Amino acid sequence: MNEQGIMHVPDSKYCFPLEEHSLAIRLRLDRRDAIEKVELVYECKYEIHEKQKCVCMERRYEDKLFAYYETQLPLSDVRLAYVFRIWEDGKGYYFSEDGLSENYDFTLGYFNFFQLPYINKADIHEEVDWLPEAVFYEIFVDRFCIGGHNKDKSYINMEWGGRPTPKSFAGGDIPGITMKLDYIRELGVNALYLTPIFRAVSNHKYDISDYHTVDEHFGTNEDFGRMVQEAHRRGMKVVLDAVFNHCSEFLPQFQDVLRRGKESPYFDWFIIDGDKPDQDHLNYEVFSFCAYMPKFNTSNPRVQEYLLDIAISWIRKYDIDGWRLDVSDEISHDFWRTFRKRVKEVKKDCVIIGENWHDANSFLRGDQYDSIMNYAFTKACLDYYAFEDFGAQDFAWKLNELLMRNTKQVNAMMMNLLDSHDTDRFYTSVHCNKDRVLSAMAVMCMFTGAPCIYYGTEILLEGGYDPDNRRCFDWNTDNRDEGFLEMTKQLLAIRRQETVQRGEIRITSRGELFCLSRWLGEEELLLMTNESDEALQIDLTGEILAANLLQTGEQSERGRISGSLEKDGFVIIRGKKGGCGL
Repeated sequence: MNEQGIMHVPDSKYCFPLEEHSLAIRLRLDRRDAIEKVELVYECKYEIHEKQKCVCMERRYEDKLFAYYETQLPLSDVRLAYVFRIWEDGKGYYFSEDGLSENYDFTLGYFNFFQLPYINKADIHEEVDWLPEAVFYEIFVDRFCIGGHNKDKSYINMEWGGRPTPKSFAGGDIPGITMKLDYIRELGVNALYLTPIFRAVSNHKYDISDYHTVDEHFGTNEDFGRMVQEAHRRGMKVVLDAVFNHCSEFLPQFQDVLRRGKESPYFDWFIIDGDKPDQDHLNYEVFSFCAYMPKFNTSNPRVQEYLLDIAISWIRKYDIDGWRLDVSDEISHDFWRTFRKRVKEVKKDCVIIGENWHDANSFLRGDQYDSIMNYAFTKACLDYYAFEDFGAQDFAWKLNELLMRNTKQVNAMMMNLLDSHDTDRFYTSVHCNKDRVLSAMAVMCMFTGAPCIYYGTEILLEGGYDPDNRRCFDWNTDNRDEGFLEMTKQLLAIRRQETVQRGEIRITSRGELFCLSRWLGEEELLLMTNESDEALQIDLTGEILAANLLQTGEQSERGRISGSLEKDGFVIIRGKKGGCGL
């Protein structure tokens, strides 16, 4: 047994409360070890020296290096002590805080057993109840739809549908979104994520000069309030983009610092090396290397109150349903802990989604964000579908690894995406292979968490890197691939299945077939994809919910699905748990 491969950390993603009387416990082992079984030996920490309970753990996930065993443990007494017993070659070995041993003395266990001393309600990361059911649609506002036909359009400097530049203005606005809510709802979407809407000089509005006012290019605060009301009337949530890491150089407070330097009462709102900001030599902290986007000093209590007031006022005034946090990993844990408490006091089910492109576990322990934009999922899909660095097994291993980064609650609330305003469009990345886009969307819709469609994906909008990925939506229906659009709707409808929203997940491969299974009670949904160079035979049992490039022959018996899954094809079937044929 590879002792270096064994990992368990109490009160972490390896041991976390699900409810007040329920825990999830995980143990990591070397995937190649010939383990016969793993047992969790446990009891109240004040009684384990005299008696113990035992439960077998299930081998649930595998990545390239490790296997992960898991159990969900109901408890009457939540003062838990435990050790693991790992069986290999007919012999059981104990694993405790002191490592691996052939024997274990429970009478002295108070020195070295693992423990979760108590489940405190405040430490339980509760799911935002609407997140597991959510299907997001991201809108880059300037490029979606022009609805304010009587507004001043003198700022518009590009033809609708033209190729954007960094300083292009196409005229999209909030009334345009309101006008298209029925279209968005008919796709199967029930949550909107809007890039920033506040006053700024750019087209993207990530350089905000007034956080309380909708930019005049996009309409008015009243237009936004009307849009939220109309979205809510259709059962749709609205999430806004919070740019709290930095602001515009035109923010009044920064302008005061530019004029008065250290004499300004706002000088310590920013991080400046010297007595005054020098925009030519950049002696102050900024976003990236952009002199026009000074970074807030979010350790300053006055800055914290300023930003918290912004976040809370938009919830109270307009009843928004969440904040997506721009560049959130460059802001302190301390600020986000305060942010969470204040936001959740005002609206408990207001979701908090960080923009962290990497492993964000330190922000996802229930005291800061609810989830993140899952760019690690994006990269895994690119490796499988675009770059062809992954085969089916590599893809399965990677997705399992991503699930093991976080708790079950966080996984259920992840915003999973194939592309966004910050990446190449996925359709372009896969060389305009629409079958691969459909297959990737099938994976995204079956994976744990909420799928997010970037506006225009459903009409095969192309685009390379920024700003090309921010092209205008084409509302000419004559240009649409209706078959692709209908398949997109069919895949998003899969999210309405309770088994997908709430069910367990298992990800494996069968040769070059990638396999993802979700189950709840006695029902199972199974996805298979084929990204090999040839057609692969399948033999399954169930009802087909969605499929592409699946060739089936005559059915030999009711519910039997036999045939050939072509390259770039996928199939999703529904059947009885364990009866689909996987």
